[in-house]
Amino acid sequence: MYSLVSTAIVCGIRSILIQVEADVCDGMPAFEMVGVLSSEVKEAKERIRAAIRNSGIRLSPKRITINLYPADIRKSGTVFDLPIALAILSAYGRVPREYLEGILFAGEISLNGQVRPTTGILPMVLAAREAGKRVVCVPKENMREAQIVKGITILPGEDLNQVIEMLDTFFRKPQKYISEGNYIEETVQQTQEGSCDFAFIHGQKVLKRACEIAASGRHNMLMLGSPGAGKTMAARAVSTILPPLTDEEALEIAKVYSVTGMFGQREGNFRKRPYRSPHHTISLAGMAGGGTVPKPGEISLAHKGVLFLDELTEFKRPVLEVLRQPLEEREIRLVRGSGTYFYPADIMLVAAMNPCSCGYFPDRNRCTCSQAMIDRHLNKISRPLLDRMDLCVEVGRPALWELTANQPEEASSAIRHRVERTQRIQRERFEGTKILYNSRIPVPAIEKWCVMEKEGERLLHDSFERMELTARGYYRVLRVARTIADMEGEEKISRAHICESLLYRSIDRKVWDFE
Repeated sequence: MYSLVSTAIVCGIRSILIQVEADVCDGMPAFEMVGVLSSEVKEAKERIRAAIRNSGIRLSPKRITINLYPADIRKSGTVFDLPIALAILSAYGRVPREYLEGILFAGEISLNGQVRPTTGILPMVLAAREAGKRVVCVPKENMREAQIVKGITILPGEDLNQVIEMLDTFFRKPQKYISEGNYIEETVQQTQEGSCDFAFIHGQKVLKRACEIAASGRHNMLMLGSPGAGKTMAARAVSTILPPLTDEEALEIAKVYSVTGMFGQREGNFRKRPYRSPHHTISLAGMAGGGTVPKPGEISLAHKGVLFLDELTEFKRPVLEVLRQPLEEREIRLVRGSGTYFYPADIMLVAAMNPCSCGYFPDRNRCTCSQAMIDRHLNKISRPLLDRMDLCVEVGRPALWELTANQPEEASSAIRHRVERTQRIQRERFEGTKILYNSRIPVPAIEKWCVMEKEGERLLHDSFERMELTARGYYRVLRVARTIADMEGEEKISRAHICESLLYRSIDRKVWDFE
């Protein structure tokens, strides 16, 4: 007999529907599986044999053939165990075919028949909804993840026998399992405040101003200063002044974490923007994504949030250089023999570094580095990567009176209100386009959205030659100036806005010498 069961496979963060065909016929007993399968999928036949037997289901020896199509897509992972088992039982006549129609199944099966959780459930449920299916059966541990998707009925599977009984009950009384509502809306609240708040950072007014500008326009920022000046604390506080995620953004980020098996980190915090701070020993695959079975890296895990790279010069050069393309295109493309994988990479990059190996240059009373050591330290950062930093801020050692002053510092909540207001101005300006923030204004639209006053234009043109700005640097100065103007509620970019924006480009020219 023949049976057909629907499931799905994850490619990047999107999912593709897969059909599991089962044919059971007389002949020499055998269990064959075809359809471009990885080793873990081929091993499923041993798990399924034991699971069916240990569930108390006895099947007569026959020739079993399983086909997973489309056959031109390589199948990997353990998500196919449950659909293959049900396809076999249906072909044997143990599960009526009508019970399986219109339902997508996903889940790993243990040797005792238990249905175990798997990764990538959220993209699979979304793919099922797009394909017109309204019911999915997933492991019970993945139920909360699947409930994010509106308009889908979730059948939680615990073990093979329970799934069969549940399908029988659902076929007769479908209303028992109807689950409407959006899990995101029901559970998440804005939880930005935490242990890192700008209220705890004393002094450093220039640094706080730069952080507010960077957050308002989602600009990349580099902090340069001696150890203990507050760079790391400021980077952590930046995430507390970012507005909450929209429904669409929250869902997109949840898909990334679902694919990596880290969905639990987003539960209860769907509205909070990601903050990722990988150690400087991270590998190239850990940063950009990859592996035998490609998975998103830290860049994608920080999508729509903050990627903080502390001790920037300690990262391996290839790991830093891999950031260049994603910072421009907001996307990572991994080309492998099994296909091309796309991962989102719309990040706000915040980096911190010391000016030399000991960290105290240019204070020659404390710095013990030779000029050659300093040059070698600074040149670990390439000019193309440095050029992608919209703001470069020199973080000095705070004075004692600033640390001991009893005057209260401005809290992150107050700064976030201003950031939200500035971003609201940007949304109104770019309404009807795909542009969301000033840092994303494409070059052809610069002239339209970044209108300058004559004096500001003259200053920028003079500075272009004097500061030897690149074309990329020129446009980034304009985008930052546009954000500063929006913060002050100005329609046109004035000389003062250009001047402040250029100040954040002068630090890198002061410290680095690429000639």
